[in-house]
Amino acid sequence: MNHDLAPEVAAVLDGVRDLLPTIRERAEEGERLRVIPDSSIKELEETGFFRLLQPKRYGGLEADPVAFYTAVRDLASADGATGWVASVVGVHPWQVALFADEAQQAVWGEDQRVRLSSSYAPTGKAVITEGGFRLSGKWSFSSGSDHCSWVLLGGLVFNEEGQVVDFRTFMVPREKYQIVDVWNVVGLRGTGSNDILVEETFIPEAFTLSMGETGACRGPGQAVNTSDLYKLPFHSIFTSTIATPIIGMAKGAYAEHVEMQRKRVRAAYLGEKASLDPFAAVRIARASSEIDAAWALLISNIREEQAHVAKGEQIPLELRLRVRRDQVLGTARSIEAIDTLFEASGGRALAEGTYLQRAWRDAHAGRVHAANDPERALQMYGGQQFGHKVDPGMY
Repeated sequence: MNHDLAPEVAAVLDGVRDLLPTIRERAEEGERLRVIPDSSIKELEETGFFRLLQPKRYGGLEADPVAFYTAVRDLASADGATGWVASVVGVHPWQVALFADEAQQAVWGEDQRVRLSSSYAPTGKAVITEGGFRLSGKWSFSSGSDHCSWVLLGGLVFNEEGQVVDFRTFMVPREKYQIVDVWNVVGLRGTGSNDILVEETFIPEAFTLSMGETGACRGPGQAVNTSDLYKLPFHSIFTSTIATPIIGMAKGAYAEHVEMQRKRVRAAYLGEKASLDPFAAVRIARASSEIDAAWALLISNIREEQAHVAKGEQIPLELRLRVRRDQVLGTARSIEAIDTLFEASGGRALAEGTYLQRAWRDAHAGRVHAANDPERALQMYGGQQFGHKVDPGMY
């Protein structure tokens, strides 16, 4: 397969890299506001970042997902919170492309710059009614919601007898939900990951998507968005979206640690230069290998899935499980690298305003996301090797 970047996609990546010094300078402002500054979102919009995974029919670029992940990694290397919000908000156009065209038209028909946040845990309730569903509930952790005018919400579907019959994603416009400010946390403070509250409201059938369909790599939107991009597994695309910012944080932590150690003189060791400490060199080598391994496996697995799609083949379950295996371990590798570097950086790394201490907090906050549950993903992969039955819709 040819994965050369289209000129317009390469221009987006260049534009993102040009923003990195400014994004880094605004990190403290984001922490203080508990939300990404409007100026950062506007500048990212101007680069075309949020259009990377958007259908061409609606002004998007239908870019290679690896290009998207590369931009996210770079953003997170400057500020973890900005990388996190960019990642989770930037991936939503990919899922919207799977909805019925009526829903896509409602989102992008008048303004192709519209953004969506999400909260996929099925904490809401949907009841089947004529033409659609009655949806209500409260959802947590909707990152970047202040910068969005739609939200994607997970909900269990109940029939009239009160039985669960489906698990769906519901696309809800801003006038039908409230954002509840609850985001007072120690890590990823700038993400504005607040709660979403929906009083009972009607959601038409076309504005919903069954997770059974997405688990089978299907969606009604594929009839009009025919690119291979939209035939990849939902869980591969979305869990990689969660791992990538953490890999980016590790990349940024590594760069800052090396720079600090080049200048550091260790008073406790009779003025020894840290750059001459052989143990410091070993820690740097180990950390860099863990970061590189996390990134290489994430990209390699996505490339392998793309190769199957390009040939019109079904993606093997073993590969989809491997994506999850390496995704959760990629997160673990990245955090281990950050921990190793942070522990060896000396007291100055504790100071407010340093990237390293913020990356340490942000990465550990990102670790608690459900997509980073290692035991569950690893048990599924290992069990499948022994012939245990695994639901492909969850991977």
